[in-house]
Amino acid sequence: MNVHSPTSSARTDLIKAVLFDLDGTFADTAPDLAAALNHTRATRHLPPLPLEIIRPQASHGSRGLLKIGFGIEPDAAGYNALRDIFLDYYERNICVHTRLFTGMAELVAELEQRGIKWGIVTNKPHRYTAPLMRALGYAERAACLISGDTCAHAKPHPEPMLKACEIIGIAPAQCLYLGDDLRDMQAANATPMHGIIARYGYIDDSAQPDSWGAHGIIGAPTELLDFLTL
Repeated sequence: MNVHSPTSSARTDLIKAVLFDLDGTFADTAPDLAAALNHTRATRHLPPLPLEIIRPQASHGSRGLLKIGFGIEPDAAGYNALRDIFLDYYERNICVHTRLFTGMAELVAELEQRGIKWGIVTNKPHRYTAPLMRALGYAERAACLISGDTCAHAKPHPEPMLKACEIIGIAPAQCLYLGDDLRDMQAANATPMHGIIARYGYIDDSAQPDSWGAHGIIGAPTELLDFLTL
């Protein structure tokens, strides 16, 4: 695993907040998303796909998952019907197998102990973000929950990142953002925020995270602590 050490620009005692992507970074939501996709496939008399096939697409929402499950794009006939089946099942079974990634609970507890604010900035719609965070027991602990429909634009646009900073009252230059997708780093890089890649997340083997312009790459959540102190 290629894990970068903190760079001088990101490794600073001025970090006052940490923001997380949700799917593939804060929580391992792939099992429940896979169950929803395979339920949708079953309605069309198709066999289930293995989790290892679905997992790399779990950060890409219903569009990415339906593409891998049915080879279908949003402009295709029948797409909306499949999406509705998928989303309805997922909403009713949003936290059956979803868990925090190993080490995330410890990381959050340490951030809170240090008085460092933390929050979520995800492209997941609020309809799913809030119930999932409540089910995980972290909704009330987060300083902000920014969903894909909170702002006029979603990531990779910087607007959600800046909205989070506005809500928590911390300047972007004093924030770290941890995510597992290129759009996460693009959104962070469009602000003075420091983007860190969660290599443990839903990154396809064909991806090239070294080219995403991040300040660092970590292989486990608690490694983020190395970026908070000199």
